[in-house]
Amino acid sequence: MRYAITIGVISCCFAASLITAPVRASETSCSPSKWGVDDQIGSANLITSEQILLSSKLIVQGKAKHLGIIIDKDTPAFGPRSLSMQIIQPGLEFGRVAFPNGFNYNDDVFQGWFGIGSQIDGLSHVGEHGEFYNCNRGVDFVHTTGVTQLGIEKIPPIVGRAVILDMAGYFGVKYMAGGRHFTAEDVKAVATQQATPIGKGDIVIFHTGWIEHVLPVDPDRWGSVEPGIAEDVATYLADLDVLAVGADTWGVDVIPPEKEGRPFQGHLTLIKENGIYILENMNVGPLVAEDVYEFFFVLGPVRVRGSVQSLVNPIALY
Repeated sequence: MRYAITIGVISCCFAASLITAPVRASETSCSPSKWGVDDQIGSANLITSEQILLSSKLIVQGKAKHLGIIIDKDTPAFGPRSLSMQIIQPGLEFGRVAFPNGFNYNDDVFQGWFGIGSQIDGLSHVGEHGEFYNCNRGVDFVHTTGVTQLGIEKIPPIVGRAVILDMAGYFGVKYMAGGRHFTAEDVKAVATQQATPIGKGDIVIFHTGWIEHVLPVDPDRWGSVEPGIAEDVATYLADLDVLAVGADTWGVDVIPPEKEGRPFQGHLTLIKENGIYILENMNVGPLVAEDVYEFFFVLGPVRVRGSVQSLVNPIALY
């Protein structure tokens, strides 16, 4: 059985506001990029040779871990996203011999959405009233065959210092409950408690315990609600000029939302207004179990031209 992340919980929270307060495109405020009108990569502009060399010094144990989760047809995903895979042997049907030396092979055919499992949200993924990062209007660049601006293929390798903030540990629980949010003050307190200050160009990842303690035993609940950031966390991190914000949850933002009628507000603040990437379903629990809270982060998105998200498996080096 495959589980779909429900949009019902989200929809019910703002349906009434849509009826009583229709929104017009003209009401959207434009947030131009600090890197100029031609900017296509947002916070990835913060990646420098100096920053990479400095961050690489975090490799002290000679260890590496996957941050991506294993996915299959049953992995919960934001509906109607799905995936399927078939293994085929082209040219070898019914005992045919394709090569005289007996060579045979398997190929795999993947049919699915890029927004399943561990993923990066690109700068064309979310907008507000038809407007996207750096004042790009969806009507000008979004097509069913792909986007012509802000595509995933434009993103350089995401490399640098990553900081895990153990929110579950801070609150003294194995995992945070769905619908529970944490604030900018909580984030500041955890960073201080762990002695892991957040700096410019950092990748910040929140540990809530949601992957290791909820996904294996209750995928329905895992995909219908989630703990996550309050609105002021996104603003606070944007003010710090971070490179990316992630979590061990499917959407980073708290669901149901902190404020009724404002779902995924953190996505808008980070991506649309500031060009900061979002990393979802980051499996940082094993690192927290080793008391590792900062590491050298390496990510290379699958470079499909015109895509808005990408399946990813970042690597933590420490």
